[in-house]
Amino acid sequence: MNREQMTAMFDAFNRHAIDEVMEYFADDVVFDTVSGDEAHGTRIVGKAAVRDAFVNTWTTMPDVQWAKGEFFFADQRVVSECTFMATQPDGLRVEADSVDLFTLEKGKITRKQAFRKQRPAFTPAA
Repeated sequence: MNREQMTAMFDAFNRHAIDEVMEYFADDVVFDTVSGDEAHGTRIVGKAAVRDAFVNTWTTMPDVQWAKGEFFFADQRVVSECTFMATQPDGLRVEADSVDLFTLEKGKITRKQAFRKQRPAFTPAA
């Protein structure tokens, strides 16, 4: 993957275009989320399960966006930095810097590890 492809994928994330997003992922992808009971967060395995997780995020936080994306490349790894912004179902707002580590094989994402700053949600200004 190159910068143009990563930019296109994040654009698809921000448009909530699931079919476009999933084109970048391998069938056996492993996604480690930002939270969960394990040190790695919650581990989601397989393209269908990862797809469901993304759709669930968009459903529970319909305004979710990943802003100001920057990408850094090292062999078969890509680091993305952005700001995660969303309104939670309780009406509180989350805005926190985040990093994703992507592992690539044959041009597809085989692993996505998500990390986000631990910042309290807040009431949006009126």
